Amino acid sequence: MSTTLEAPAKRPSEARERLLRTASELFYREGIHSVGVDRIVAEAQVTRATFYRHFPGKEELVQAYLEREDAGIRSMFAGAAPLASSPEQLLDLAIRGIADDVARNHTRGCPFINASAEYPDPQSPVRVTVREHRAWFHDTLETALVAAGRADAAEKARALVLLRDAALVGGYLDGASAITPTFVRTARTIAQLD
Repeated sequence: MSTTLEAPAKRPSEARERLLRTASELFYREGIHSVGVDRIVAEAQVTRATFYRHFPGKEELVQAYLEREDAGIRSMFAGAAPLASSPEQLLDLAIRGIADDVARNHTRGCPFINASAEYPDPQSPVRVTVREHRAWFHDTLETALVAAGRADAAEKARALVLLRDAALVGGYLDGASAITPTFVRTARTIAQLD
């Protein structure tokens, strides 16, 4: 029995959540640099002081937005794992989950690619956040491919990351209905599920 008392997890304030939700919607829909702090503050219905209490500046808000996107994708993968009865089924669920994401959630392209286009300095904290997400995504796919016994798992994972990038951009430019069947077919071939 533990004698250490743990403090309950502190919930983020409602104002911070409103700021992050508002910024996430605006950044994804209109672009990061085209949306100013004043607009985010107004639409989130908070004061400027409240904004700066939660985020030292806009770049930290952008990082929080990307971390929120990252958490959503990680949650999708975590939710798929218990549903899979085999490593192959997990790969299939991941591929279908990405296709669904392209069609439902990310209809304006990849938030990480979009952010990278607006932050060209590879050393910026925003680009570091993007790089960390991409490394996790690649490693997660590679782990699933290794578990499924696929040779050249690292290369196949790189191909699947590249294919996801293409599907997100293609879904935005050409429409998800035109892109997702091709994405699923090609991804299943790369993962040797056919």
